[in-house]
Amino acid sequence: MSNFDIIKDADESYVAGTYGRFPVAVEKGKNATCYDFDGKKYIDFSSGIGVNSLGFCDEGWIEAVTAQLSTLQHISNLYYTKPCIDAAKILCERTGMKKVFFSNSGAESNEGAIKCARKYSYDKYGAGREKVLTLLNSFHGRTVTTLSATGQDVFHKYFHPFTEGFDYVPANDIEALRQSLDGTVCAVMIELIQGEGGVMPLDKEYVKEVENVCREYDLVFIVDEVQTGVGRTGELFAFRHYGVNPDIVTIAKGIGGGLPLGCVVFGEKTEKVFSKGDHATTFGGNPAATAGAVHILNRLDRSFLDDVKEKGEYMREKIMSMPHVVGIDGLGLMMGIRLDDTVKSADVVKKAIEKGALLLTAKSKVRLLPPLTITYEEIDAGLASMEAALNEL
Repeated sequence: MSNFDIIKDADESYVAGTYGRFPVAVEKGKNATCYDFDGKKYIDFSSGIGVNSLGFCDEGWIEAVTAQLSTLQHISNLYYTKPCIDAAKILCERTGMKKVFFSNSGAESNEGAIKCARKYSYDKYGAGREKVLTLLNSFHGRTVTTLSATGQDVFHKYFHPFTEGFDYVPANDIEALRQSLDGTVCAVMIELIQGEGGVMPLDKEYVKEVENVCREYDLVFIVDEVQTGVGRTGELFAFRHYGVNPDIVTIAKGIGGGLPLGCVVFGEKTEKVFSKGDHATTFGGNPAATAGAVHILNRLDRSFLDDVKEKGEYMREKIMSMPHVVGIDGLGLMMGIRLDDTVKSADVVKKAIEKGALLLTAKSKVRLLPPLTITYEEIDAGLASMEAALNEL
């Protein structure tokens, strides 16, 4: 048996079968390059679904996390720790927002945002104003509540009863949003680029009007930046591209660099909603995870972010000349490649593995979320593998 077969058999014996895994077992990696247990090399255009913002085994990130691990790996939120404070300070200073709650994932961050929005409304207006509007085709997580917040019917099966208090409106239709304001709404939650929904950017004019509606009706304006945040689009957060100021921003994935970490960032309107005991999590603000986050955030200066934009443009130009490609959506290093009707995105991903590239799907599109630190040499190698795959389909 090959090394892969041994690992696959053990996985099937002991790990819950909740994932549709591809036939690759990764042993080690550096930046955007990794190797399986049989020595085959791959260029990773997925970065752990947008998590490895600095790629595999970044030396600075490892040093920051290791130094913290050798000092204090965990205590609890009954006590103060410096990395948690340092990470929160950077986030507030660079976003103009006021306070941060640290969680462990994107779903947990969105749960915290929903709780905050409902408490804001209850404190100010009393009961009966608790509905959160989200968009059709959205994705906000896999807890029972965040599945309910997700505007895709495919996720609304098996786990009934789902959490009440959500309604869905079509993206880029401000009149549909206004018509849903029946006096029971407390918040609007949107992704600026719908990631799992197919890498679908929202119109800038629409997003600005959503913000205006929230101000007009005193709704909490929540922007889910779990996938778009932390430099992914060429700005520290995607809301900078749209010229809006959310009341709450949710973050995860790239902020941890490979460790579980999420954040709920509160603006002036929401910074004082939660009081002691209103919300908590055992591992939130973990010293090792937040020490890594401090390193990541300090790396993402203007020069770094401009480099992300340039790499994205470089990749787009090359990809558009490939067979079967008809267009590319997204910003920076978040790309959704539109294909012609003769190929399926899942088939492209499978064939690319054979050629030495790790890609993602987003519905009918091939999705690319490479490490922000990917080199041009790695880009060229990965694109060559992807083009070879497309040429055989």
